[in-house]
Amino acid sequence: MSAGRGGFSGRGQPGQPGHVLLLVAAVLVLLITVSDIVTPTDIHLGPLLVIAPAITAWAEGPWTTGCVGALSVAAQAFIGWHTHTLLSRNVIVQVISLVVLSALIVALSVVRDRRRRELAQVRSVAEAAQRVLLWPLPDRLGSLELACLYLAAEDEASIGGDLYAAARTGRGARLLIGDVRGKGLPAVGEAALVLGAFREAAHHDTALPSLAASLERSVIRYLTDFEPEEESGERFVTALLLEVPDDEPVVRMTSCGHVAPLLLGRDEGHVGVADLDPAPPLGVGLTDADGSTVDELPFGAGDTLLLYTDGVIEARDRNGVFYPLAERTSRWAGCAPGVLLDHLRRDLLAHTGGRLGDDVALVAVRRVPSAPAGSRVARALRGACPDGAPAARA
Repeated sequence: MSAGRGGFSGRGQPGQPGHVLLLVAAVLVLLITVSDIVTPTDIHLGPLLVIAPAITAWAEGPWTTGCVGALSVAAQAFIGWHTHTLLSRNVIVQVISLVVLSALIVALSVVRDRRRRELAQVRSVAEAAQRVLLWPLPDRLGSLELACLYLAAEDEASIGGDLYAAARTGRGARLLIGDVRGKGLPAVGEAALVLGAFREAAHHDTALPSLAASLERSVIRYLTDFEPEEESGERFVTALLLEVPDDEPVVRMTSCGHVAPLLLGRDEGHVGVADLDPAPPLGVGLTDADGSTVDELPFGAGDTLLLYTDGVIEARDRNGVFYPLAERTSRWAGCAPGVLLDHLRRDLLAHTGGRLGDDVALVAVRRVPSAPAGSRVARALRGACPDGAPAARA
């Protein structure tokens, strides 16, 4: 997300709609002036000149709006001079009214621009906070290719309660994806806590259930100190922990109430849902390793795991239909992780009309072959998509 989306400065750029509206405003001033002059004296079109600064303020800044307002006032005065009624009570009232309305429009334009600048600063801070909280995953981690995607449900937000992380260990890699219940700053605080605890504990030579227990203790300590009394027992974090060893074609997973990932084979259209035995979410009182199990699945060269939060499968279209993640993912099962997520992002936003009900986090993990980089197998797996793969919807 970019904090510098077009239009925050309040000044049009060449080729943008602001210049078109400015031209329309100037033409309106000319047409209204000429029409008022040529129409009978009992018809007064001059008050319509206020339309010019009003539509200018839609895309331009206060200075340009003020200039168009001054032009409108001058046009009203010219109408009075041309009809020899400049000093009449009617024309004087019209001129004064136009001056007041133009000044009001300029003042509103100043307030709008100030709000836009504040919003741009807030977005910039939110983006910086997201980069600190959710470190970008590396494109390559040992024998894995990675790609990640985060979409915030709130229009003006860049961060939320969804989280993901990855760490390289001595014999493989460990990954985490999770979802904090709730929204706002408390959810962000819990997400930061879980991420920090994972980044520290992931490098310890412990099994996944022990890692889950360590995260559970961290969340419990946090909730004990910061959980509001009215939300006691209602805050928790779903999490999925993964371990991918370098020397075995398997992936080990421990789920703490999180949705199961999709397993994509090398062949297009081959998508399966991992069968997991989940433990309760973090924060509900599990403090030892006995409550978590380890599920082991085949994960060979060319296979891809798609990790996601429930904001993806709970996204609805205008008719209330949930997003069919597995069905849509099967179209691009053979794509590289980054290309796969780009297709899913476009398709998900098209399905929802650009409006998400919850934050969305996606992580694609593909095991690359141990063959030399220039070999036929390596080149095939490095490709973006297999021939004939459907393009994502715009």
